Amino acid sequence: MHTKTLKELSDLLHAKEISATELASLFLARIHASDLNAFLHVDDELTLQQARQADQRLAAGDATALTGIPIAHKDIFVTRDWRSTAASKMLENYVSPFDATVVERFNQAGTVTLGKLNCDEFAMGSSNENSYFGAVKNPWDTSAIPGGSSGGSAAAIAARLAPAATATDTGGSIRQPAALCGVTGIKPTYGRVSRFGMIAFASSLDQGGPIAQTAEDCGLLLNAMCGFDERDSTSVERPSEDFTRELNAPLQGLRIGIPREYFGEGLAADVEQAVRAALTEFEKLGATLVDISLPKTALSIPTYYVIAPAEASSNLSRFDGVRYGYRASDYKDLSDMYRKTRAEGFGDEVKRRILVGAYVLSHGYYDAYYVQAQKIRRLIAQDFQQAFTQCDVIMGPVAPTVAWDLGAKADDPVANYLADIYTLSTSLAGLPGMSIPCGFGQGEKNGKRPVGLQLIGNYFAEAKLLNVAHQYQQATDWHARQPAGI
Repeated sequence: MHTKTLKELSDLLHAKEISATELASLFLARIHASDLNAFLHVDDELTLQQARQADQRLAAGDATALTGIPIAHKDIFVTRDWRSTAASKMLENYVSPFDATVVERFNQAGTVTLGKLNCDEFAMGSSNENSYFGAVKNPWDTSAIPGGSSGGSAAAIAARLAPAATATDTGGSIRQPAALCGVTGIKPTYGRVSRFGMIAFASSLDQGGPIAQTAEDCGLLLNAMCGFDERDSTSVERPSEDFTRELNAPLQGLRIGIPREYFGEGLAADVEQAVRAALTEFEKLGATLVDISLPKTALSIPTYYVIAPAEASSNLSRFDGVRYGYRASDYKDLSDMYRKTRAEGFGDEVKRRILVGAYVLSHGYYDAYYVQAQKIRRLIAQDFQQAFTQCDVIMGPVAPTVAWDLGAKADDPVANYLADIYTLSTSLAGLPGMSIPCGFGQGEKNGKRPVGLQLIGNYFAEAKLLNVAHQYQQATDWHARQPAGI
């Protein structure tokens, strides 16, 4: 049962072949038996209470497609009943007085919350090793990282600890872990999903999205997640739509842009081989490959690592030990309390980004760094618009390599940053992007580790991306494969 997709489970629930309570119990048992460190807080009684309510809705005929579906939330979305820690010592015991809009919407749809998922601290990282609560392990090879920052979300789906998970993507944090764990994830257009109640990292980049087994599942989840929210000033006001409406459209005549910058130096041979094999499959489905250029790709790393830390340093100034969260116990005066609280409460990577952000925003450097980065961001967005005059979707690798070993890049933050070379520009431009499984590469110990194919669309083209991904998943079975022992 746990290996079924969200869509299959929804059909079984509506046919009364299984109850929401039975389903929740099954997944809770799997979570308790797992040693991947994917979950940070589980409360069986709360979950089963929600499941019983879902069963009542199903019996009354008042159910949505998601009623009774178990879901786990990345610990960046605040929840009223489960702890909301952002995987940081700073918020170790924090319980929010309200639910994030995304959580609220899933509750209204009748989903059943399984708990909160591990991630990099404040969503800062590409390996999920920056969590105060320890690293998450990759279910395909437990000596490997799962990717980050949504490593707990991707690992939970890959290990079938949940059929659905929420995640967030600031510079690739949905797509990269989905790729490295062999599951499907989509980052919608910036502004599609409310950021209200999402613990902020970089406000002009953060965007919530789903991770699941299939494109169809992601479409069903987006139907609940997306929509205008007046509590989020960056929320886009658009009529609601069914993201699954185009799933079965044929791909005949689809133009796929292949950016030459995504296939140059730094791309591992095994990843390139899997990605090119996937592109060949799309040609068989009737698509045409078009050579395109995204010339500012190399500038996306310095641009992102100026803008994101600048926004982080501003957003994280609220964690001062005064209002909520961790507070140092031994201090002389107020400024000493601020200093010690932040020194003790934040991990190394978060401190690194706050320092970089404070530096680029400081007097004398603001124009040289932050303003320049914003100008380059505009040029990166223009690159994509130019490319979309030649193609309908863009495809390439999600990450330059398969998952690396736990600890392999622990002393080299820049090596971690470079792992996001193919995902950052999409985030900077605010475009929708997704990752779908497309094969395996060789890990350092010659174990098989998943490879993801990245799909990038123009603004608000999520339904198109899901259609393209779904057609590929109808023709291949990479998304259905699962780690040994599942």
